[in-house]
Amino acid sequence: MFLLLPFDSLIVNLLGISLTVLFTLLLVFIIVPAIFGVSFGIRKLYMKTLLKIFAWATLRMERGAKEKNHQLYKPYTNGIIAKDPTSLEEEIKEIRRSGSNKALDKTPEFELSDIFYFCRKGMETIMDDEVTKRFSAEELESWNLLSRTNYNFQYISLRLTILWGLGVLIRYCFLLPLRIALAFTGISLLVVGTTMVGYLPNGRFKEFLSKHVHLMCYRICVRALTAIITYHNRKNRPRNGGICVANHTSPIDVIILASDGYYAMVGQIHGGLMGVIQRAMVKACPHVWFERSEVKDRHLVAKRLTEHVQDKSKLPILIFPEGTCINNTSVMMFKKGSFEIGATVYPVAIKYDPQFGDAFWNSSKYGMVTYLLRMMTSWAIVCSVWYLPPMTREKDEDAVQFANRVKSAIARQGGLVDLLWDGGLKREKVKDTFKEEQQKLYSKMIVGNHEDRSRS
Repeated sequence: MFLLLPFDSLIVNLLGISLTVLFTLLLVFIIVPAIFGVSFGIRKLYMKTLLKIFAWATLRMERGAKEKNHQLYKPYTNGIIAKDPTSLEEEIKEIRRSGSNKALDKTPEFELSDIFYFCRKGMETIMDDEVTKRFSAEELESWNLLSRTNYNFQYISLRLTILWGLGVLIRYCFLLPLRIALAFTGISLLVVGTTMVGYLPNGRFKEFLSKHVHLMCYRICVRALTAIITYHNRKNRPRNGGICVANHTSPIDVIILASDGYYAMVGQIHGGLMGVIQRAMVKACPHVWFERSEVKDRHLVAKRLTEHVQDKSKLPILIFPEGTCINNTSVMMFKKGSFEIGATVYPVAIKYDPQFGDAFWNSSKYGMVTYLLRMMTSWAIVCSVWYLPPMTREKDEDAVQFANRVKSAIARQGGLVDLLWDGGLKREKVKDTFKEEQQKLYSKMIVGNHEDRSRS
């Protein structure tokens, strides 16, 4: 029989005690508060401490750069070109006035100077494209001790380098293992809990248990990211028989919202671990999953969603109508499908604070595993969530107009730029219809003026 030496026995005992203490701390300070939805304020204290450290690090960087005559990179948060929100007709009028002092309605159908408007717009788009920059992480003005978030990352001083190295040790050697353990706990409880609840007969007791199992597990997963979330206007939270729509930045948007509400998810059936989770969840809650072959069938999708929202006893559906992740500086075109089925829409605005960790998922650059590793090695995920008053489609409004009205409300509340462009441009070329729209506007302006002169 193998005998342990006194030194080896001491190490084993210390390891056992350490694991016991760690498990107890997890249970008392994270898992139990997650079950009851309470917080001890530790994460907010942690956030305030980080803000002070970031402020000191940024000042030290600026001072060190000034001493070494290094020019610091300053991101242009509002773009490098000042653009006035004027129409095509107004701008061409201005160009013609400055060139020939003639009004637009007294000139021929076409003037050579008109091409300068289109040349200028083309140059502005090349220099400061307001679309493609929404598909990459925004550059921070202050350094958060993550080398991946600032172009100014370079050797400045020994103290700053030591602080950065200490941050690496804390994030990778302490926070990462802790977060992985919490994520494993949350996902395991979700699969086991929903599977067990699924065997209960339908009724209020099953619904009660399902709701609290979902909330508990999502709250544990939120703590696995050290997420600090501020919810506003909770009286406007989505209700049964409605559709919750939100701007989309990251896959964790689902966890952020589901840790404060009970939703029916919509999505494609996957394989692997995600498939296991989906099959377990649908046993306890009426989620709407589609087979791969069904996703492209718009009529089938609309039919399933309509049947769900018509049953007022069923949970609100959670949908991200942009269809892709945007870097949380803007809201792009909402797909009209969610707004055609005639249900009450509950808009939600989500705004992340990138100082502590960038939540944006650039799916064309990072896979899911790499993205989650970046999230779990960030300092924290800090965001604000606003529940907006419910909105319904008006009589003289089509689905596209309704979608744009909801999108504008979300952008306005979250302090985001409201863009009409399709998020699908992340992977596709500009559609010909967008080019034709500009051609039609110019043609209408010229032909319209010609018709007006003919009548007179």
